[in-house]
Amino acid sequence: MIKKIKEAIASVLEEADSSSQRDVILVAADGNSEPEMHMIGLFAEVVEEKIAEVVHALLYLNQINKTKKAEEKKPIEFYISTYGGSADDMFALYDVMRLVREESDITTIGLGKVMSAGVLLLAAGTKGQRKVAKNCRIMIHSVIGGNHGSLHNMLNEMEAIEEMQQMYSDCLVAETKITKSELKKMLERKVNVYLSAEEAVKLGIADIIV
Repeated sequence: MIKKIKEAIASVLEEADSSSQRDVILVAADGNSEPEMHMIGLFAEVVEEKIAEVVHALLYLNQINKTKKAEEKKPIEFYISTYGGSADDMFALYDVMRLVREESDITTIGLGKVMSAGVLLLAAGTKGQRKVAKNCRIMIHSVIGGNHGSLHNMLNEMEAIEEMQQMYSDCLVAETKITKSELKKMLERKVNVYLSAEEAVKLGIADIIV
C-alpha cells in the first residue's frame, strides 16, 4: 500500500512540474522560485478540487525541503477552517500528510471551525506542532452517507459506510489520545459532538492553544 501511494505521489510531482497547480504556492517577492513562507490553507469544504490543490502544495513544499540540509528545512504550516466534506478526499490528503511528515514537519493550525473530516486533518500534523485557535469550534460525528435503489445495493452501500466509519475511527485513535471506547461513546450519541479548544488539546487532537 505504501509503495502504491509513493508511486502515486511521484506521478503527481511530475504533473506539478508542468501544471498551473503551483499557483497555490506564494512566490517570493524577488522572483525566487521558493516561497518565503511555507504556508498553505484549506478554507473550504473537503472536496476533490480543493484537496488536489492542497496535495500539490504539500508535495511541492516537501520537495523543496528535500533539497536542503536538515537545519535549513522549514516546517509546512497548514491552516484549516472547514465544515468537513468527502471522507474519500479526507483520506487522500491524510495519507499524503502521513508520508510528507516523515521528511518535513507539518504544523497544523485550526481556525474558526474544524469539523467532521477536518478533525482528522488537524490531528494529522506533526506531534507537538498541532495548534488550535482559542475560539475555534471542533466537531466530531459519524460518517454520513445516503443511497437509494435495490435492497441488495443499499445493503452493500451500508457495509461500505460501516467500513469507512471504522477506518476513520482507527485513524483518529492513532493520531490522538482518544481511546476506541471513548470515541465509540461519542459516536453512539448520534449527534454532533462539539469540543472547545481546551477539550481538543486534552483529547490530543491538538497540542497548543493559540
